[in-house]
Amino acid sequence: MRPATALSPYGGSPSRSATVEAAHRLNHSSGLLALSVLLDSANEHYRGEFHNKAMYTPLLASALSLFASAHGVSDRRGEMHRLRHATFAVAAATGAAGTGFHLYNVMKKPGGLSWQNLFYSGPLGAPAAIALSGLMGLLAERVRDTPSGSDPRLLGLPAGRVVSAATSLGLLGTTGEAGLLHFRGAFQNPFMYLPVTMPPLAAGLMANAAVGPARRPRWFTRMWMRATALMGVAGVGFHIYGVSRAMGGWRNWRQNMVDGPPIPAPPSFTGLALAGLAALGLMRDHPDD
Repeated sequence: MRPATALSPYGGSPSRSATVEAAHRLNHSSGLLALSVLLDSANEHYRGEFHNKAMYTPLLASALSLFASAHGVSDRRGEMHRLRHATFAVAAATGAAGTGFHLYNVMKKPGGLSWQNLFYSGPLGAPAAIALSGLMGLLAERVRDTPSGSDPRLLGLPAGRVVSAATSLGLLGTTGEAGLLHFRGAFQNPFMYLPVTMPPLAAGLMANAAVGPARRPRWFTRMWMRATALMGVAGVGFHIYGVSRAMGGWRNWRQNMVDGPPIPAPPSFTGLALAGLAALGLMRDHPDD
């Protein structure tokens, strides 16, 4: 790998090291999403007693995506790793299939697509998070594979804009899942409004970044994405507190961990916020206007 050349914040010739660093940021996003869904799915499917053998699939797919992401973070080479790429593709396909399977389970119950069934059936957002982990990993591999001296592109479009759009959609979907579960909990704690107010604004800011001028500094967008990332971390603490408030508290952890607020779920917002920051970094280092 040739030595990296100095880059201007808003211009200059792109270096191989800049695209590798962007890929690393996306690997961090993919890995955190995979870890979140691995622990959350393990908890939810344990509650369901793994009555369907297919319920082991998301655990395997998310674990593989997590390992592939960790390998990507440690890889300094500026080229695609075929096994990692295939692993992320499998994770994305598994998540898409799982979303369809969960939707089928909702629809086949009496009442079909009703609030009752959405509240108490398999969550639609959980398998979608596996798909997002795989997608961010795939984007990381494509960005990493950018030829030296070229701007990273995905689907023929500037990579930063594609990642921005994917982040925006991911944030909206994750907000919908959080809103559904917090509505079921009657928003009994005022802090439960944060995951349904902060991420939609973050999604709007990333959508604006996807279509707006690439050379704009976007300091507010960066600040808001960092705040969204911190919100995901804080959400773990709030969910731990929610488990402790259930009957028996942590002395009854076997039941309360299963039936209480999902502790591993909030970091999915952190993972998507990291993807947003990666997208903004790509647009800064490789402006297309």
